[in-house]
Amino acid sequence: MAAPPATAPATARCLSVAKSCWAAERSSSSFVLSAPATGLRQSGSRVLSIRAKVATGLQRACIADDGAERPWKLSDARLVLEDGSVWTAKSFGASGTQVGEVVFNTSLTGYQEILTDPSYAGQFVLMTNPHIGNTGVNPDDEESNQCFLGGLIIRNLSICTSNWRCKETLEKYLIKRNIMGIYDVDTRAITRRLREDGSLIGVLSTDQSLTDNELLEMAQKWKIVGVDLISGVTCDAPYEWSDKTDSEWEFKRDPSSETFHVVAYDFGIKHNILRRLTSYGCKITVVPANWPASEVLNLKPDGVLFSNGPGDPAAVPYAVKTVQEIIGKVPVFGICMGHQLIGQALGGKTFKMKFGHHGGNHPVCDLRSGRVDISAQNHNYAVDPESLPEGAKVTHVNLNDNSCAGLQYSKMKLMSLQYHPESSPGPHDSDTAFGEFIELMKSNRL
Repeated sequence: MAAPPATAPATARCLSVAKSCWAAERSSSSFVLSAPATGLRQSGSRVLSIRAKVATGLQRACIADDGAERPWKLSDARLVLEDGSVWTAKSFGASGTQVGEVVFNTSLTGYQEILTDPSYAGQFVLMTNPHIGNTGVNPDDEESNQCFLGGLIIRNLSICTSNWRCKETLEKYLIKRNIMGIYDVDTRAITRRLREDGSLIGVLSTDQSLTDNELLEMAQKWKIVGVDLISGVTCDAPYEWSDKTDSEWEFKRDPSSETFHVVAYDFGIKHNILRRLTSYGCKITVVPANWPASEVLNLKPDGVLFSNGPGDPAAVPYAVKTVQEIIGKVPVFGICMGHQLIGQALGGKTFKMKFGHHGGNHPVCDLRSGRVDISAQNHNYAVDPESLPEGAKVTHVNLNDNSCAGLQYSKMKLMSLQYHPESSPGPHDSDTAFGEFIELMKSNRL
């Protein structure tokens, strides 16, 4: 009997595949790779195939200081934090110099939704999940029409993408939108620093002509507290929204038989908030952040939504005044920034948290029922429950730090949540909050 063919060692097979990837990238950013005949399992006459797109920023040859060519990309970017620490990294996406507040996000997936969440305006988002880019990006997962964050910080950038919905690589996506990104940096160490010291201002730069001290000076002079970031992300004019959650993603099977007209204030609203409200039977009119309350009330809506948004609620007194003029007249629902503006409109105070809540795994307890939801959150400010007037009731608390995560004021016909019931990304535990808003509007009709 003839001896079976020798099987190549695993390391040799991996090296062979990697060399094929590098060779394919030189000719095209997309390739189909057939597996070697030996060493990998076949099924009948069908050979395993891998269809993927190469992330083009990873395998560029670089010239080192000694003049030798390297087959891998060398560090060409820096993150300088206001505490004086300097972190070398490799760049992808846009080039240049950018200043922002560094926050960390603990979501395991959903980086595209995070990139297009307007609430991240003025911030660099550090992903604690080490492997980013493997699913690419697609047009269906956008949470707004553009990226508002300052930059993306990750540990490992995937060398290829493999997902049936992928349309382009993460790097190409960031280049088109002029967003900076860095990888091959110790995100675990930076996260620990942020947890210990709080959120820090940082500067991302690929400009080698700038010294570390110059970048440090930029970081220490830049401020985000007290800055109106909402005016830079809100819409320019009112518009109607009618898109529902796509049927293939819809998990709610009992839509409301009634239709409710909701006016949504756009403080940086996410598309999935609008989709979920529409799926619950709402007709939605979206208005800019500075739209007069009198104009909204003239529309005689069944309810008003105050959306999520970026920055410090104390920096937008015009929005607080608008909320004051509307609450008590029609049912209202506040989400994230909307929750904080409601707190201030009631006479309460907000404060900046040490490092905020950013991620899709925050446990929240509904104090009315004892139910615990895992929630998606993204905020650096919170409402001080001790400053709220009598009648305003705390309905939810974050179980990580007992901060206020929800309010209710029956007399004023209002409810609010500090977190994101629409998720995207994140778990759908809290989607029932939209149903609660529907019931609030129903009861007001009676």
